[in-house]
Amino acid sequence: MRPDGPAMAAPEESLRRRKTGHSDPQPESPPAPGRDPAGSPAHLHAGTFWLTRIVLLKALAFVYFVAFLVAFHQNKQLIGDRGLLPCRAYLRSVQQYFQGRVGWEALSYAPTVLWLMDWSDMNSNLDLLALLGLGVSAFVLITGCANMLLMAALWGLYTSLVNVGQIWYSFGWESQLLETGFLGIFLCPLWTLSRLPRHTPTSRIVLWGFRWLIFRIMLGAGLIKIRGDRCWRDLTCMDFHYETQPVPNPMAYYLHRSPWWFHRFETLSNHFIELLVPFFLFLGRRACMVHGVLQILFQAVLIVSGNLSFLNWLTMVPSLACFDDAALACLFPSGPGSLKDRVLHMQREARGARPEPRFGPAVRRAANVSLGVLLAWLSVPVVLNLLSSRQVMNTSFNPLRIVNTYGAFGSVTKERTEVVLQGTASPNASAPDAVWEDYEFKCKPGDPSRRPCLISPYHYRLDWLMWFAAFQTYEHNEWILRLAGKLLAGDAVALSLLAHSPFEGRPPPRWVRGEHYRYKFSRPGGSHAAQGKWWVRKRIGTYFPPVSLQELRAYFRDRGEPLPEPL
Repeated sequence: MRPDGPAMAAPEESLRRRKTGHSDPQPESPPAPGRDPAGSPAHLHAGTFWLTRIVLLKALAFVYFVAFLVAFHQNKQLIGDRGLLPCRAYLRSVQQYFQGRVGWEALSYAPTVLWLMDWSDMNSNLDLLALLGLGVSAFVLITGCANMLLMAALWGLYTSLVNVGQIWYSFGWESQLLETGFLGIFLCPLWTLSRLPRHTPTSRIVLWGFRWLIFRIMLGAGLIKIRGDRCWRDLTCMDFHYETQPVPNPMAYYLHRSPWWFHRFETLSNHFIELLVPFFLFLGRRACMVHGVLQILFQAVLIVSGNLSFLNWLTMVPSLACFDDAALACLFPSGPGSLKDRVLHMQREARGARPEPRFGPAVRRAANVSLGVLLAWLSVPVVLNLLSSRQVMNTSFNPLRIVNTYGAFGSVTKERTEVVLQGTASPNASAPDAVWEDYEFKCKPGDPSRRPCLISPYHYRLDWLMWFAAFQTYEHNEWILRLAGKLLAGDAVALSLLAHSPFEGRPPPRWVRGEHYRYKFSRPGGSHAAQGKWWVRKRIGTYFPPVSLQELRAYFRDRGEPLPEPL
């Protein structure tokens, strides 16, 4: 045996290993962040909702921001000291109803922090609430960080505005925002401002609260249609909807002229989305995500086809609860230290790790269970309403509007009518030579040559109420006489709600009247369209007769309001 045999065998063994495809074992190095042990990009596992919470909070903060922006720009004109329906007068009437006391009864009837503020300058109070809401919602939107205190502040601020907003805040999406915002409070840790609070995972109870909300929104909307207008059952509602909806946009002009079969397809698709798809929520993870995708796409289509305020944007928010971290990972960048990378590490740590008993999480679990019990209890009248043949929509059964009923377009108007406000400087309103000039609103149809506006998710509250007033009488909408009085006085606060006053730079009119018109879209390529007209209108008659300031004196006196003074 050669003494150097073993030493000479090493190269031979190495050669043999190379030939057979084997190599010497090497010490393993840890995988790079965000990559699995094989070196390929790691994927988040299903079943956690860290990224879901961030997306939900940002989406909700965006809607809050728009809502507070609308409030800041319009509250003073609508419910301020010189508004059309001053909230100070409303609060005083509530106070008088409860025998002059501001006790629990008054607070529960109209929950608002304005009870605790000085009423001498209500405009400043309203601006303060709106600006605080804008600041907090902008912070959450930009950073994605929130805690229960910030989300509770947003909810409390908007609750305070809704409960004194009277008819201007009577739309269903106000209650929907409050319910969504209330659930948003329980998405967050109590104090921590972190996008990924390690010890506060997203509660499944809260997620199912959001899913229960979108289920009721869509099913309620579908049932109110089937039980309401016959055109939803014979599939003809979409023949009228684009032209007669509250505030059409430019796309509605073209969609209205779609072929009849396309309108039938739209109506059938609407029934499928609202009556069948909501039940996908209870059929497992994949079906739940299909529900979320379909609902978000459906809301996007509605956004494109009309100006429905922030309603459709808000309805997207609870649909986001259908997606877990694995589904939403594509929305976030990868790389060391990224949110996705941090969630991946938290998922790995959670596997096989036994959570340490902590007092905070135990209290939080108790709070979440209490929330679930509260939602279940408050849902009883809502479910009974859904099952009832006399279903009502957009109704709250509690003053805080935590769980509500929803629905939209249970009936569709078959023709569009508009109230056009006009003024004249003539001393005699009935004189044949009196020249009547139109006031132009921000967004609602008026001048037939003006293109329909595109403002969603912003919302002009007065324009929407003018749509409702057009198929009622002015006796049902007394605020329209207040508006007429302010136009007669040349009130700058009220005029800021309008796009154009024909008396700008001139003395106010001596008379104001309301004229009733029927509006129809012009036909693309037709003679009216060739003249630049989007609408064709025909006068129906008088909506309210010519009025002067002197004639309105008794109206304002009977309501304890000062007569507007001409400038």
